[in-house]
Amino acid sequence: MEIYGRVRRAVLVEGKSERAVAQEFGIARETVRKMLRYSVPPGYRRERPVKRPKLGPWIGVIDAILQEDKNSPVKQRHTAKRIFDRLRQEYAYTGGYTIVKDYVRLQQLRTREMFVPLTHAPGKAQADFGEAWVFVAGVKCKAHYFAMDLPQSDDCFVAAFPAETTEAFLEGHVRAFAYFQGVPRQILYDNTKLAVAKILGGGERKKTRAFSELQSHYLFEEKFGRPGKGNDKGKVEGLVGYARRNFMVPIPRVGSWEELNTHLLEQCGQRRERRLRGQEETIGERFERDRTALLPLPEAAYEACEKRTARVSSLSLVRYRGNDYSVPTEYGHREVLVKGYVQEVVIACGSEILVRHARSYAREELVFDPRHYLALLEQKTGALDQAAPLVGWELPACFSELRRLLEARLNKGGRREYVQVLRLLETFRLEEVAQAIEQALHLGTISFDAVKHLLLCRIEQRPPRLDLENYPHLPPAQVRTTQPSEYMALLGEVNS
Repeated sequence: MEIYGRVRRAVLVEGKSERAVAQEFGIARETVRKMLRYSVPPGYRRERPVKRPKLGPWIGVIDAILQEDKNSPVKQRHTAKRIFDRLRQEYAYTGGYTIVKDYVRLQQLRTREMFVPLTHAPGKAQADFGEAWVFVAGVKCKAHYFAMDLPQSDDCFVAAFPAETTEAFLEGHVRAFAYFQGVPRQILYDNTKLAVAKILGGGERKKTRAFSELQSHYLFEEKFGRPGKGNDKGKVEGLVGYARRNFMVPIPRVGSWEELNTHLLEQCGQRRERRLRGQEETIGERFERDRTALLPLPEAAYEACEKRTARVSSLSLVRYRGNDYSVPTEYGHREVLVKGYVQEVVIACGSEILVRHARSYAREELVFDPRHYLALLEQKTGALDQAAPLVGWELPACFSELRRLLEARLNKGGRREYVQVLRLLETFRLEEVAQAIEQALHLGTISFDAVKHLLLCRIEQRPPRLDLENYPHLPPAQVRTTQPSEYMALLGEVNS
């Protein structure tokens, strides 16, 4: 630039000729003329398109490959090297790799999508799922976290679940609406199968039953992005990455999923104090405009669960998402309704809830409640020692001692009475039944009737009245009749 200015000054100020200046600075006269035309260097300007004599005949082939790639998965599209190899193998191309690479890069830049900056009205939201690793109760597992963003204020909600399921999708909405204290008027989604059963074309979607129920309960409007276009909901896509980098680094170590969600909720609350770039208000201050635009919450929250009908098997098991859950044997072969929540599975028959099991996210697991099989074991006592539902059932030591004494006294009948004692656990707490058994062992009243009587007396806080005539196996007490003369001996000892 310094030489550029000196050349211009020599000609325009000092009056030297272009030839003399060209000789003085060792440059061409044409270069001097260009310097005089522009006050600053204009840069290189190509007047004609680049000629590619060796590549020209194959440009149409390259363009066709790049066009076809638009319909292929991103990870299976042609690289410049792969295009070069195909040109040599299939089309007898004799040129070099560099000109192919430069042309491919230029074409890809020209076809890269551009975007229009958008504004967002209050009361609208975007929702999506993300994934991150966490330690729950010492076990490393993948958390599928539901994220909802309010683009106008940049306020957010994040909740984590063991799996990206229908019930997690529903539960995420219920918790988000409770956190925002209102319902967004419109929510933008991708085409997740949790909400979209089928893409019909023309912007129409066939929604899943669960999503339709959720929408009917909260009355928000849905909007779906274009298939494969994550940028349509760029705000929540950014939130998914932000939550992973900021809320889950370092990797959370928690005792339960609820503890993890408490942590995430605290992080969302603290984020409201931030003032983002280009904004004069904090997220919390801008959220107030969103709050006034939200729909009111209904009186009752939506029951966030997946509902399925099933039939109880001959083993008194109901299958839900690859796992089998037990129900009382009296409901065998009957049709039931299964409600799958995030943390539990509820099985009902008609209007009666049969059982609540802790939700299992394993595969092909058997989830038993031993009490469900006791009525059947009372009839089939021969299966007592091999009953799978009783494996791993930890009972106090007094139970095994009672069984040993009952079987020693009554043989097979003692086994049935022991099952009858176990059936008391269908109604009473384990601690209450154990205390009654220990009392029966202490008194030597080894029978189901005695245990039940002692249990009821303890609960009703009245003294037990055991009729020993009902226990012929007990040795009778030998008490002889006392004679009046025997009391005289006692008086004599007193006088002495």
